[in-house]
Amino acid sequence: MFVITLTYEKPTEEIDALLAAHRAFLREQYDNGVFLMSGRMVPRTGGIIIATADSRADIEAILELDPFKQAGAASYQITEFVPTMTADILAAFRQH
Repeated sequence: MFVITLTYEKPTEEIDALLAAHRAFLREQYDNGVFLMSGRMVPRTGGIIIATADSRADIEAILELDPFKQAGAASYQITEFVPTMTADILAAFRQH
């Protein structure tokens, strides 16, 4: 499991201009079963994505497709973790 932290590197106007394309990218990854949850930070300095994939390399390759990444509008920090406890609704993601 991965927590991806996006930090905006461009002014808000440039981020807003890329939002529709970024959201289409997100939707594709949700449809592929990779992204589980995402949203903007408060205050609006970036965003968070919760994802599942076989490897960090897979996540890195997927993020290369993000229009924010391609435009140099965001930087990414990827944190991998092993979920050993979850809410019941997320039990399928627990690892022992």
